[in-house]
Formats: sequence, structure tokens, C-alpha cells
Amino acid sequence: MNTTEKILDGIKQTLETGKKITIDLSEASTLTGSGDGVGGRTYFDDAFAALRYANPFRQGSRQIKASGSSVQFVAKTGNAANSTNPWLYAITPNSGSPNIATSTWRLPTRVITAQLPIRMAAMDDINYLNETLVEDLMYEFSQLEAQSMSTNNDQSGSSTTSTGAVNGLRGLVGTYLTSTSAASYGSSGNAITDGIHTIKSISHSDTVPDYDMLADIANALPSQYWSSPTTAWHIHPTLIQTLRKLRTSGTSNGLLETGDDDGGAAVHIFGFPVIPNPYLEAPGTTGNCALILADWNRFLTIADVEEMTIQAMEQTTPGFVTLYAEKRLVSTIRDPFAGIQLIGT
Repeated sequence: MNTTEKILDGIKQTLETGKKITIDLSEASTLTGSGDGVGGRTYFDDAFAALRYANPFRQGSRQIKASGSSVQFVAKTGNAANSTNPWLYAITPNSGSPNIATSTWRLPTRVITAQLPIRMAAMDDINYLNETLVEDLMYEFSQLEAQSMSTNNDQSGSSTTSTGAVNGLRGLVGTYLTSTSAASYGSSGNAITDGIHTIKSISHSDTVPDYDMLADIANALPSQYWSSPTTAWHIHPTLIQTLRKLRTSGTSNGLLETGDDDGGAAVHIFGFPVIPNPYLEAPGTTGNCALILADWNRFLTIADVEEMTIQAMEQTTPGFVTLYAEKRLVSTIRDPFAGIQLIGT
């Protein structure tokens, strides 16, 4: 049956039944050979999106569910026992050195949003398109939150708003202070300037790293965190590539200094797993942080206000469906003593 006959037959059926008739105008080719348009119709494979690097900070970090427009954090600090002689029955209130106290800070929740218009015809024609769009959007949000909680400065309304600026998360290497001597809690209170902790750091060239640099960073992490299952290195991939070339001598037959028992290179260092983290600052610029060693469950807390919300809106533009998505969360360094940063020189 040719195209004209199909149309006439369809008109006849709709006149007889009064119902909507779908007319298939596709041509069935004769099986005379192989190639495009010969031997059958085009088959659409399932749609897919290129794999994005999801937020690596969620590996090992403490994750909680929260509600409301802000989250309050409270840390008990100081000692309660008598620092001179605690081996007594006598009660000496608040006699520790330093005395018992609390450090408190409050952070507002932040929101990431996206609007995605899609042609209705495309949603019908392409297999697995809806699921692919949602999955990729989740990964995209994961990327955005990772970059913000790494390098954003929530104290500065900079012209670059890709990481959020004053509307973004508090960046591990963008907002918090560093010290080569000791870590400390930030000021207590409910202002946005409170809770900016100081993290202990090791200064060394991040383009010419050596074995001693890694040892110094590992030694700087207090020993109570060494045996934690969530203690791990987060290292920028460029720095990992350099560490893989570390040898005991300058010749090609030198022993690999960061090798593992299974022959891997920089998969584990001093027994702690290595997590590639492209959201840290790339090595090569003075002051950048391309490496953090931390007990992540103690060091970083991520509070998700709610699961990612996606809503389809069909009346925005004729012929299109617009997906609106939002995700709200807040992140903070919870225990500033549980992490060590490398500061490039």
C-alpha cells in the first residue's frame, strides 16, 4: 500500500468510526542490501549522558537530614576535670584547662536551581530520554555543590558567582583560615561571619612534591583520627599524577615511593585511601590547596534539607515541557582538628 492509499484508507476509517486514526506513513524497504534506509526502520538506542564526577566530599563525610532555613552547629570544647589533680572526690566546677565551653555557629541553607526546556516530540521519540535527563541533572547538581563546598568564599560577593559567592556554601579552601601551628574553632554566634574555623596546614611545593611532604601531612593529623575508617586523602588528579612518578632516585629504575602492596600507585598512602578530587584547587599557584587529609566523618558535615525536587511544567511554552529542579543544602567543617591541608608554595 503506497502513501496515498494509506491516507485514503485512514480517512475512510475515521469517517466510519468517528474515532482518531493514526496513519503510519513509514516505508518498508525491500530487502535488496544493507545500509541506512535499506531493510527496515531506524532503531533508537536508549539515550545516555556522559558520566560526570559526582561530589567526592560525600565519600566518608557526615550526612544528615535537616529542615528549615538554617542549621545550628554546637561543639563542646575544653575540659571539665581538675587539671591539677583530677584524682579526687572533691568537686571543683569548671576547673579544666582550658575550661569547659561550647563553640556555636549557624549557617543558612543554600539552593541550587535549574530550568530545562524539552520538546514534547523529542520526549516521545527518544528512548529513555526522561530518565537520562533526570539522572544527568542529579549529577550536575552534585558537581555544583562539590565545587561550592570546596572553593567558594561565602564572605565575598565576587563577580564570579559560579560557586555561589555569598549565596553559596562555605568552601573548605575558599573560606576557612589556615595555620601552620594549630587548628582552632571560629567565633561563636549566629552571624554569617561566625564559625569560620582555622585548619592546620603544611606548606610545600605542590608541583614538586616529595615523600617527606606526605609524611609531614600524615604526621600533622592527630593520632586519634588515624584509625578511623573514614580517614582518607582527597587529592587533585593533577597532583596524583605527579605523586605516581615519585621514585627513590632520579632514574627510571628507582622504587616507586607511593606504591601499594597490590602494585597500585597512589591508591593508598600510609594506609589511608586516596580519593581523586578535581574540585580542589589545581597545583601550580601559590596558596592553592590541592590536598586534604582528614577523618571526613568528623571533619565535614553535609546537611541536606530535602531530596532533589523536580517538577514538570507543561504550560510555559507551546510544544515544550520545562523541568524545574532545585536542591537545598548546607555544609560546614564540624571538627577543625580532624583535617590537614596542603598549601602550595
